[in-house]
Amino acid sequence: MKLIHRIGYYLGGFSIGLVLLAFFLSGKKTSCDYGPDARTIKNILIKKRAYSDAAMVSMTNYSLDTLMVYNLIKTGDVNFSESETRVEGCKTYLIENTYEDKDLELRIKNCDSTATILTINFIENN
Repeated sequence: MKLIHRIGYYLGGFSIGLVLLAFFLSGKKTSCDYGPDARTIKNILIKKRAYSDAAMVSMTNYSLDTLMVYNLIKTGDVNFSESETRVEGCKTYLIENTYEDKDLELRIKNCDSTATILTINFIENN
């Protein structure tokens, strides 16, 4: 069998597989959260969120609501070098993002059933 025929059969089967896969997965809430950032953020977002007093003060000062904080977590990047991930029990993560052209950091304590937003700090750019 010639090489061009082999490539044609391969691409034909691959195309049929993609169509079947799209058919079976359409309408389902499937996600591809394989990276460490995506897994950590998904784990935080599925839990009940609580806010510390310091976080509530920051939210009031910067006119943030809980939906905005949710979106900041969802679109943020986890800084694992500044996070405390090697402790037993509740791990503390630092999530970095920008809001209105200002850099901010959210420090979140991720326990078994709750995720507590400890601090929300805006970073001054010099």
